[in-house]
Amino acid sequence: MRLFVAVRPPVEVLDALDALPRPTATGVRWTTREQWHVTLRFFGDVDDPAPIGEALSNALYGARAVDATIGPRAAMLGTRVIHLPVAGLDDVAASITSATREFGDPPPQRRFHGHLTLARTKGASVAIAELALAHVWTVRAVELIRSHLHADGARYEVLERFALRD
Repeated sequence: MRLFVAVRPPVEVLDALDALPRPTATGVRWTTREQWHVTLRFFGDVDDPAPIGEALSNALYGARAVDATIGPRAAMLGTRVIHLPVAGLDDVAASITSATREFGDPPPQRRFHGHLTLARTKGASVAIAELALAHVWTVRAVELIRSHLHADGARYEVLERFALRD
């Protein structure tokens, strides 16, 4: 099963994301409300999620809630991903990566780059200047998620949720 660890924005951020314009362009697939999240660690295909859940439970035990800041402007990540940057999750991502290093795909060696994917492109040119949103929210949970891939985009299933202390 294809797994990752992520945080999801609260309803008020989801509503603001829903209100953003979605310029029409050939070769652009906009993500949906159900898909919006910030990936903290991607595992790829894993046979058994239980050891990952246990490692996450240990790593996040007693961890405090953190503030995440989304925006202010959309940008391109490479040539194929339109995203909004998300700051404030570096320490949580580092803790998760450290605790789960032995599971799944090796974690990237590069520095964590928090982002929320708005669209995937096939190299199409898209006007993204109007895609602006600035919001701060308190992250109170981290989720272990299973990704089900479909032709029209991924669908996500939360396997475990780990609360962060206020």
